[in-house]
Amino acid sequence: MLHVEYVRSLNCNYERILLDKMPEERRYQYSILGRCQIKGLLPCSLRYIDGQAYLYYDISSRQNIALLYSSRCITREWIRDFLWSLRHIRQELGRFLLDVGNIIWYPEQIFQELEENVFSFLYIPYYEGESGFMKLMEFWVEHIDYNDEILVDCVYRMYERVERNGEIYLQTQIFEDAECLEDTKLPELAYREVEESSAEELRENTASALSTIDGREEDVQQQEKPTKPGRKGIRGILEGRRSRSQKLREDYRQAMQQEMMGYHHVVAEQMNYESTYGQTVYFEDKAESAKNPHRLLTPEGKLFLSLEQPNITIGKKKGEVDLVLEDSSISRMHARITNQEGSIYLEDLNSTNGTFQNGQRMQPYEKKKLEEGDEIKLGKVVFIFR
Repeated sequence: MLHVEYVRSLNCNYERILLDKMPEERRYQYSILGRCQIKGLLPCSLRYIDGQAYLYYDISSRQNIALLYSSRCITREWIRDFLWSLRHIRQELGRFLLDVGNIIWYPEQIFQELEENVFSFLYIPYYEGESGFMKLMEFWVEHIDYNDEILVDCVYRMYERVERNGEIYLQTQIFEDAECLEDTKLPELAYREVEESSAEELRENTASALSTIDGREEDVQQQEKPTKPGRKGIRGILEGRRSRSQKLREDYRQAMQQEMMGYHHVVAEQMNYESTYGQTVYFEDKAESAKNPHRLLTPEGKLFLSLEQPNITIGKKKGEVDLVLEDSSISRMHARITNQEGSIYLEDLNSTNGTFQNGQRMQPYEKKKLEEGDEIKLGKVVFIFR
């Protein structure tokens, strides 16, 4: 199990990993990582603090893909770029005689440049734990664009083969399977392997995949009975996931449009004053609080933003964030404000110039609960939370 923390040191943001035992610094893999900067790997250094050994990975100006694609779709172009980076890093590791099995594939540990699809991977010397490639495949299945049938078929086939063959699939087959993403239509042999499978095998694979990804037994029970083996069964499963994905994206898009355009609809319930004359009318506190959501104010006390949505991402990169702040001190993805069961939290998103609560700088990806009257500082931009 990885012991991961995010810290800021020497004007850089780091992901640091606590090592279970003291490393032998003179061993080959530690020596290579310490002396060479391998293109495609996160810059790494070994440090000792209070008798414990840590690996520090520089993640400045990068964002992990789990956060980047938490609410938007992965496209076939993105998959192609990722696999190109995968092929490149395999070649680089081979050139330095390093083991590709020591790369960590969890989506939270893979970082991407925001301006283009350039990826940086985390490498742990002599790592013996779970690499997380299956989690990466589950992440792809959950977040791909379900309007692109070729992409859906390709990723689903990759998922099945990784599940069946393990990470040996990474050697060559994954690149061959991805060749269909370069074509305008699906190759004739795309379903050959599935069509040759028995109906029972298809049901087992489908149930396993969906229970792992969704974690909901009811979904598995509803979808584990395809009428025919092969193409029709898979088509039905993917169509169901595509419909759910489209609905979630459309609901999110409409909610954010209403928030940013200021369309706040208040419905007043008409009362019959004749019938209620002389009676005491009780107004619940919930109705009052609904009219007065939490807000961000300027230092002068002017309303800047009502925090009515469950998640609001703040930064200066249009198309990537919900609220754009055009200030040079603001990172492309700077911070996020979330509403969790009525409590409001502020989270730093690996910003360069920092996120501050009441003057105290937050660590990268740290999340803190906000209290009324708190001062929020994003770079040089200041707000008051009410």
